Amino acid sequence: MKRTKLASAVLGAFALAVSGTSFAADKLSDIQNADKQIQTDAAKSQQKVNKLYDQAQDMLYEYRLVVDETETLKEYNDYVATLVNDQQQRIESLQNQINGIERTKQGVVPLMTRMIESLEQFVALDVPFEIEERTARVARLKEVMGDSNVSTSEKYRLVLDAYQIENEYGNKMNAYEGKLAIDGKEIVVDFFHLGRVVFLAQSLDQKHAWVWDNDSRNWTAMSDDSMRNVSTAIKMARRQAAPDLFRVPVKTAESAE
Repeated sequence: MKRTKLASAVLGAFALAVSGTSFAADKLSDIQNADKQIQTDAAKSQQKVNKLYDQAQDMLYEYRLVVDETETLKEYNDYVATLVNDQQQRIESLQNQINGIERTKQGVVPLMTRMIESLEQFVALDVPFEIEERTARVARLKEVMGDSNVSTSEKYRLVLDAYQIENEYGNKMNAYEGKLAIDGKEIVVDFFHLGRVVFLAQSLDQKHAWVWDNDSRNWTAMSDDSMRNVSTAIKMARRQAAPDLFRVPVKTAESAE
């Protein structure tokens, strides 16, 4: 009986020991599993932290870019505003000049009209050398004045050119062929003029010559002994003869009473 109780006690103790060992092993396994879970969770948390950090860095970089772009844009806007202000001032200056030009046109156009009228009257009363060319020039000026495609400055230039040409005639010696109406007949002659002092005409056969009298507005026949001098003058004007002295009739101004 005692042995049976002792054996039961030993068996009970052994079972208890085995049971305790199994319990301890289970606890250790639980602890190890928990530690692994903690490490796994910690790794996941670290990954989240790293991801959030990277996102924060990206946002910080983008923010700095936006700030830099904003400052650059502000500087550019300030620069553009300066340009716009300068252009506005230039526009105002140009507008003032345009207004001045318009006011000038209002005075220049009537002036040009009077100048053309005076030139037309002058040509009509002047010695009639190269008369076709001169009257045609005046006619072109009148036509140009009515042409809206020609600027005012160009019109004014043409008027001044016409005056300059008329002025140069006073120092010009020229000979040219043309037609002359004498005694109801039209004949071909050589014209010669020395400035506005002398205006002559000679038939092509060099047998007849005439001198223009601007007071009577008529041609006067020249003597036969003048033919050679007239021919010489015509050749000199055409550079067919060397410069030399020649005699031609010149009407002198009457002395004042």
